[in-house]
Amino acid sequence: QDMTRNEVFLVEGDSAGGSAKQGRDRQYQAILPLKGKVLNTFEVDAKELYANTEVHDIAVALGIDPHAADAPDTVLDNLRYGKVIIMADADVDGSHIQTLLLTLFYRHFPKLIERGHVFVAQAPLYSIRVAPHGKVKAERRLYALDDAEREQIREKLHDEGVRDSLIHIGRFKGLGEMNPEQLRETTMHSDTRRLIEMRLDDAEREKAQPMFKLLMAKGEASGRRAWMEEKGHTIEADI
Repeated sequence: QDMTRNEVFLVEGDSAGGSAKQGRDRQYQAILPLKGKVLNTFEVDAKELYANTEVHDIAVALGIDPHAADAPDTVLDNLRYGKVIIMADADVDGSHIQTLLLTLFYRHFPKLIERGHVFVAQAPLYSIRVAPHGKVKAERRLYALDDAEREQIREKLHDEGVRDSLIHIGRFKGLGEMNPEQLRETTMHSDTRRLIEMRLDDAEREKAQPMFKLLMAKGEASGRRAWMEEKGHTIEADI
């Protein structure tokens, strides 16, 4: 089988993992539910990584060992999947899990990122149902990543002459709330999903180092506090 076509989804939560298993294409998609807390591995020695169950399971599933940034490409010879896709909730907690997993790959499996094997799935925050109207006999289902895209879709529907009374908007509380069909449509099917590729060359990796250190190092608490005070106004907290 062609390894480059194979995909593994690292899925936040056991319930979401169940829906993902039902929604996947069994020919080339695998699901690895992350049931416990992923370790912050930024300052963890490679020899101690496997003490964390989630990290151990990820490494075994991928078929490769931790390695340095200057390791030869042969460290990926036994890689089982062409795409390693992080699939987490579209909220602050999900972003935290994404950051922990990206830290793991950046710090201990850098060749995965260098060679373009790591992706983040953009799960939608909103489901939009448009009731049948006029010549449209079937219900339409749309999805929005965030508040801004939700409003763009609403405005587009208004331009099409769709009344607000025909538009029903729901907010997903998490991946576990999605049924298999919704997960397949929004985050898994290659024709309809949205993925962000995480790729860094040597120069970009060096440039990213200070930010990873600021966000993940234990001794950077005061720096993180100052950074959040400076940047906090740029996001709307999902509390």
